[in-house]
Order: sequence, then C-alpha cells, then structure tokens
Amino acid sequence: MSLERLSDKAVEMPASPIRKLQTFSDDAKSRGIGVFHLNIGQPDIHTPHFIFEAMHNWESKVLSYGPSNGIFELRKAFCDYLERFKFNILPSQVIVTQGGSEAIVFAMQSICNPGEEIIVFEPFYTNYLGFSKMADVKLVPVETFVDDGFRIPTEKIISEKITSATRGIIICSPNNPTGTVYTEDEMSRIAFLAKKHDLFVLSDEVYREFVFDGRKHVGIFAFEEIADRAVVMDSVSKRFSMCGARIGFLATKNPRLADAFLRFSQARLCPATVEQIGSLAGFENYDKFIPDMIDEYEKRRNVVFDAIRTIEGVFTLKPEGAFYCVVKLPVSDADEFCKFMLTDFSLDGQTTMLAPANGFYATKGKGKDEVRIAYVLEQERLKAAIHILGKGIEAFNSR
Repeated sequence: MSLERLSDKAVEMPASPIRKLQTFSDDAKSRGIGVFHLNIGQPDIHTPHFIFEAMHNWESKVLSYGPSNGIFELRKAFCDYLERFKFNILPSQVIVTQGGSEAIVFAMQSICNPGEEIIVFEPFYTNYLGFSKMADVKLVPVETFVDDGFRIPTEKIISEKITSATRGIIICSPNNPTGTVYTEDEMSRIAFLAKKHDLFVLSDEVYREFVFDGRKHVGIFAFEEIADRAVVMDSVSKRFSMCGARIGFLATKNPRLADAFLRFSQARLCPATVEQIGSLAGFENYDKFIPDMIDEYEKRRNVVFDAIRTIEGVFTLKPEGAFYCVVKLPVSDADEFCKFMLTDFSLDGQTTMLAPANGFYATKGKGKDEVRIAYVLEQERLKAAIHILGKGIEAFNSR
C-alpha cells in the first residue's frame, strides 16, 4: 500500500469558498493593504458581557465529562426559547451538539444510508457539501434564482428531483447565503411534499430571529402534520455572536430519531461544558441583547443594499433576513475577480474580500458571476467596502 493513497472521501472533500482565498488575503495584509472581510459570517458585534461572566464565574474542582446530550439546564433553556415562537418541545427531545455543523452531520447520518439522497435548494450553505461527504450522502440540487429573490420553486419542479433514493429535504430559513425568508406557503409546500413522499425535513434555523421589515419566521415545527418527520438544527453562534463556542442543537419529536441522535452523541462523548454555561447565560438574558442586535443588522442590510444599487451592472434583491446576500456581478468569472481584489487591486490602501458564489452550488457552472456578501461590519465600514467593490469591478473589466 502506498502512503500516497488517501480515501476517496479525503480527495473529494471540497475546499471552503469562504476560506479558500485566505492566503491571498494574508499576503495583501503583509503588503500593508487593509482588507474588509465580507466573505465570512463572523459578526463584529461584541459577545455579550454576561456570557463571558457566566463562563468566568463557573466553578468546579474537575472539568469532567458532561452528559452526551448536553447539560439539562441548557436543553431546558432552548425549549423555553422555542416557546417564544410557539414551538412546544421537551428537553428529552433536544441534543446539544458541537456547533450547528455537528447537528447537520448527525441529522444526515441518521436519516441516510451511504449513497442515499437529500434534496437541497441551491445556492445553499456551502458546508452542506462537506457535511454530505462526511455522511456519504448525495445532495440533489433544486435551483433557485436571484431574479425572483431565490424563492422555493413549485411542487412539480421539486417532485421531479425525488427518487426512490431520496430520504429528506434540507432547508435553511432565513437563508444563508441568499437572505431569503421562506413564507408560510413555501414552508407548507415543503411539509406537503415530505408527507406525500415519506421524507424527513432537516430545517436549519440558525438565523431564526434575523428577519427584517416586520416579517415573521416560519419554522418547521409549525407543521404538526409532519411532527414525526421534522428535525430542527440550530446554533448560538450568530444569535449571541459567539461563533467560537461551537454550541448547537438538534431537536425532533420523532423518538427513534432522537435516540439515534443520542447514540451519535455518545460516540463523541459530550459537548464542551464551559461554553454551554455561557450559552445558558445567553438564553437567560435574551431580551437584553437580541432586539438591538437585530435592529443593527437591519440597518446594515439597508446600507449594503443601497450602496450596491449605485454600482452599474450589479443585481440583487433586498435581503429579507440573516445577514447575507448573493449578488450578480458584471464580471466574467467571480472566482478570478475575488482573487484580483486581493492580489491586484486596492483603493487608498484598502480592498474588499468576498466569497465566490459558485461554491454555494452543487450544479457545475452555476454562480460563476455571483458572490456572497456578509454584512457583518459596522455601517461606515460597509459603505467603504462596497465603494471599493464598485471601483474594483471597473478596474477588473478594464484590464
């Protein structure tokens, strides 16, 4: 056996389009160029002080293994939090995971045998591709389009992708990367198809409260007729601006599925304890932090959208939620453009880093002229970053 040989899974694991240009960003910084990071959903809003205080004040003589499904107090706090949205679920139906990432992998592994399929609406959160490789699952894309705000297509279009190998549908609302918030009608369409075709629905609801312009989030638990088919995947990362804590949640009312989640959790022993203490403090102080944070993101959304509309040839619709938008650019290749912005362009010593959107598609060739923008910077910095983006497009196209 050659030491050069790796597994197919290792070879096929995709690079992150969010991070793959990092070396070019590092090089730009080494040359003294300031980089506005609109490529990654890392909020600059400070993690609330009460979260750090809770972790700092937690005392134990031994930092021992915790329960595989997470400490009871945090699971109970998550259930109480869901009650705000009229969702009734028990602590026994919740698993605390190492971030929303582990929640998604556990969910995929629990509903699919190797080679089976999950329907996904593209563009989608790029790490779904990596998670599907880990779980030996095939993602089957259903395309949505920037022109109509990436709305969920008709039942007929979705049904054409469903085969005997299909085990579920994965959705994300508010959506990363598009900022689309699915309506009750769209969610009802998903619930109907799940029941009709005997499928699970894996609902990524990490951005649940990130909805703007008076909209309401519609979660999958609102559809009691598919209670036994519904799985919610969640995380504190963006909600409490604590991405590094890596605390997420899996929730289902299906007892067999809940038991499978527990056994997967036992195999990795337990989630991190101290970060669970911090997350608990976040839920206990929810109203002190969340309303102002959502208001700030809505203002940032407005700043970015208004600035983008001033750039000739650029198209996007106003994001409805989360803190992302997919933007169609007047460039031949968004990959090359994003690299160009870091290697060959700056304005007054600054440049803007974006995520090429082709990595958010499973269909080859899609998203070639699109980028994802994460509006996670202060408003004035966002204005500067989008101004630089416009000048960069002019320079790229005049080469």
